[in-house]
Amino acid sequence: MTAQRGDAAPQDGNAAAPALPALHPDHIAALVQGRHPRPHDALGQHPLDSADPTGGFVVRVVRPLAASVTIVRADGTRVALEHVQDGLWHGLLPGSGQAYRVEATYADGPEWTADDPYRFVPTFGEMDLFLFAQGRHEQLWQALGAHHRPHEGIDGTAFSVWAPHAQAVRVVGDVNGWDGTRHAMRRLDENGVWELFVPGLEPGGIYKFELLTADGRWVTRADPMARFTETPPQTGSKIEVSGFTWSDAAWMAKRAASDPHAGPISVYEIHLGSWRPGLGYREAADELIEYLAQTGFTHVEFLPLAEHPFGGSWGYQVTGYYAPTSRFGHPDDLRYLIDRLHVAGYGVIMDWVPGHFPKDEWALARFDGEPLYEHSDPRLGDQPDWGTHVFNFGDSQVRNFLVANALFWLEEFHIDGLRVDAVASMLYLDYSRAEGQWVPNRYGGRENLEAISFLQEANATAYKRNPGIMMIAEESTSWPGVTKPTDQGGLGFGLKWNMGWMHDSLQYMHEDPMWRSHHQSELTFSFVYAFSESFLLPISHDEVVHGKGSLLGKMPGDQWQKLANVRAYLAYMWAHPGKQLLFMGSEFGQPSEWSEQRGLDWWILDQPAHQGLLRLVGQLNRIYREQPALWERDFSDAGFEFVASDPQNDVLAFLRRSASGDEVACLINFSGAPVGPYRVGMPSAGRWDEILNTDAAEFGGSGVGNLGGVDVEDVPWGGRPASVELTLPPLAALWLKRA
Repeated sequence: MTAQRGDAAPQDGNAAAPALPALHPDHIAALVQGRHPRPHDALGQHPLDSADPTGGFVVRVVRPLAASVTIVRADGTRVALEHVQDGLWHGLLPGSGQAYRVEATYADGPEWTADDPYRFVPTFGEMDLFLFAQGRHEQLWQALGAHHRPHEGIDGTAFSVWAPHAQAVRVVGDVNGWDGTRHAMRRLDENGVWELFVPGLEPGGIYKFELLTADGRWVTRADPMARFTETPPQTGSKIEVSGFTWSDAAWMAKRAASDPHAGPISVYEIHLGSWRPGLGYREAADELIEYLAQTGFTHVEFLPLAEHPFGGSWGYQVTGYYAPTSRFGHPDDLRYLIDRLHVAGYGVIMDWVPGHFPKDEWALARFDGEPLYEHSDPRLGDQPDWGTHVFNFGDSQVRNFLVANALFWLEEFHIDGLRVDAVASMLYLDYSRAEGQWVPNRYGGRENLEAISFLQEANATAYKRNPGIMMIAEESTSWPGVTKPTDQGGLGFGLKWNMGWMHDSLQYMHEDPMWRSHHQSELTFSFVYAFSESFLLPISHDEVVHGKGSLLGKMPGDQWQKLANVRAYLAYMWAHPGKQLLFMGSEFGQPSEWSEQRGLDWWILDQPAHQGLLRLVGQLNRIYREQPALWERDFSDAGFEFVASDPQNDVLAFLRRSASGDEVACLINFSGAPVGPYRVGMPSAGRWDEILNTDAAEFGGSGVGNLGGVDVEDVPWGGRPASVELTLPPLAALWLKRA
């Protein structure tokens, strides 16, 4: 017969069934309401006598509104359960414990059979718990979050989340019609890790976590460790399984065996959504590879691709640190894009934002009802510039979350470098804060000691685990030792953006040539400190938005002069010690200021002059890669020699030198008229080829030059043993190399 509500269920056999352990009514209420912190202690099957596991088991399940509930054991035995109270059912399973399924029928006829989530041992291992408690779980993404995998022979999804302040945690989503009472999680340790295995749950399902706060409120949050999400403005997390097979083994082997900082690095920075609007990760692969082949860059750098709710943030306000934004496709589609770039020979850098995160209530902010990822003191935990929270860098688990996130992108997505955003905002406790709005460190200073330690840990761990990668700092102050090794007290970055060079040189270029003679120090000051750090020279997205105009728009003069200024400036930039980065659109003279809401002004390439600028960038990159003098000693004064600064004629000249002694002479005329015959000192006599002239007609210039080369004479000049008289074209650069 079938057991009904309140009826005693008969047991197999004729012997009297032993009395089943009773639960306190409050205990039952917590179980059926999904607010018990350790539901597995009561639900599932448990031996009546722990000393004799063959003496039978009590089984308890929660099935509200069920008309009958039956246990179907692995050996085929069926045991009807008795309804206890408010949807809690129990019964005796004789003999030894074994796997089982739960069969429930309902008054309106449907029958529902499934494996019981509460019969499984934890999927979160003891070593995972130990490492996370220590803040040293370097592959945290493999433990926390949602993972579709077999467990005890059953396919399903293992959920785990860190929520130390929560009284209870539940999984809600497609699996339970967004009623979390059926999937309460268990707390595994005092550190606050919660876990539940849901059998049968397939990839692609949408879910979140419900958390009961210390003050008794239920709040719903996206999974901080989700590896896939709904497409914004939807905010659900999605169960993700990668089926991607990488083809870049040769690239990865070469990466691990080389030092990228010692090679040529020419970076094309793009915002994927507005580079060519409408392209997903996969669609972008062919077009981007073709364009990089045309322009000659060695690397592409993506503005942040981690999930973010507001497109206008360009990705710099992250809510899903472990999830590539779903705007452009599945995470495997991003893997495809990176794989294709690697096979084609291009490195991939991504912007990473560990300094702050938005206050959206469904994401990280007050995750379990109290400050968790953010510092509890708003003087330390709020970033006034951006209306965001600041991570609590002194918390071991928060640091672990961030350090593991860097490793996640480097290892799971084969990213070759991370450009760390807004480092200065992390280093200084008083960053953008007035007196009285910040808290000094334990020594009374303004340095954020916890953030410094975090950056050192992240950099050292990333380089240790992933030889051949790059960690790049966007750091806008004179903080010492940004690219110094951590064992020498430095921050441990491989490269630092040279923001001072960017601001000074752009200010110089903004001046009309007739006034530039009064500002040449703005162009040459960077040579004074060029080797104090390992620098990358950026013309980034930040310089072509918010009223700053495009790179072309910053230049004085008519249209021809503007383009000529850009050509001369880029040649100066490529020859200057340090690596270089150029934001999309600048390579062809984008007329208008960049906006993420529309694409680039590709139409301008119908004009030959802009085609010429694009052709020049390709030539700059080709010559740059071919000439070790331009990159081999970027970080040593042995690779650079200052030749002349002539403000009266707006002329600048310097040498770049390789380890083998090859030299490239770089001469730039920033005036609006040709200069010459102009004598300049040279290191040796003989024929020197003009390997670059930005005023060449093929680049849109006037064609003034030196017929492809010059003969340097044994005539000392300017303290050098030889010299040459040559013509310097207007608003143009010449690169000369000994034939």
